[in-house]
Amino acid sequence: MSKPIRWGVLGAANFAKQHMARAIHAAEGAQLVALATSDPAKAVGFQAFCPELEVETDYDALLARDDIDAIYAPLPNHIHVEWTLKAMRAGKHVLTEKPIAMTASQVDDLIALRDETGLLCAEAYMIVHHPQWARAKQLLSDGAIGDVIHVETVFSYSNSDMDNIRNRPETGGGSIRDIGVYTYGAARWATGQEPREITHTNIRYENEVDVTAEINAQFDTFSYHALTSMRMCPAQSIRFHGTTGVLTVETPFNANLFGPTRLHVADMSNNEVVEHFSGANHYVNQVQNFCTTVRAGQGAHKDYPWTLENARGTQDMIDRIFAADKR
Repeated sequence: MSKPIRWGVLGAANFAKQHMARAIHAAEGAQLVALATSDPAKAVGFQAFCPELEVETDYDALLARDDIDAIYAPLPNHIHVEWTLKAMRAGKHVLTEKPIAMTASQVDDLIALRDETGLLCAEAYMIVHHPQWARAKQLLSDGAIGDVIHVETVFSYSNSDMDNIRNRPETGGGSIRDIGVYTYGAARWATGQEPREITHTNIRYENEVDVTAEINAQFDTFSYHALTSMRMCPAQSIRFHGTTGVLTVETPFNANLFGPTRLHVADMSNNEVVEHFSGANHYVNQVQNFCTTVRAGQGAHKDYPWTLENARGTQDMIDRIFAADKR
């Protein structure tokens, strides 16, 4: 049996404690070894489910450890690139939370170092590791709804805590960077198409952070509309409207947490087929896919479900949306 990929977590973020560190601990072929945090008290919640977890009080000390193969980085958005580059230069494979960069050009730096070192570097875009999304992509490719004519998607939640990093401009906050990566990236990944033009933006700001963003775009064959908000009642959905049917992905982004994971395919006569995907954990799947790709060696990143090139495409769309905004 192959040795496990040994992981270190860079920062004691609540999201890491609730989801990703647990996923690393649970994933087959992975071993959660150490956590770096300037406040050791924050490690207690991690050690509750992983008692053997070691704690470093310095990020660089974690990167210097010889018993760490891979780093998971759930840091504030504005320092993702800095620490991803540092981790790769320390010889570690890196899985960094989304958005992995603040601009598309920064992703180019990550791609260059990945290619130079042969290390796996990826954005933690977990939804593509869920079977409901693999199935949705297959259905669209197979023409289950004919040609895609329009895509409609919504992702919202309520967060008015102005001390939260999502509400602070200096940490790269805002709904577009936080959840637009899902609404934009899901449409791109599932259809294999890229936006030709951002045709409309309606973005509302508070404290120089976009709190609600409505955008329209034109892809090769379909029109696109997305709404993201950090000031609305929680909701999430995505619908692909085709010439012969409609595909709806239920709970597309927070699988099993927000609601049930189901696909609905309706035809011209309004007959509907529903497929269920309960039980799958996309965080665990993501870790397992990452570990499998690491073991496959240099060049295997091309087969990873969400490459840096995929992440760059979404970041390029985000850059273009901000550039198109006429506030």
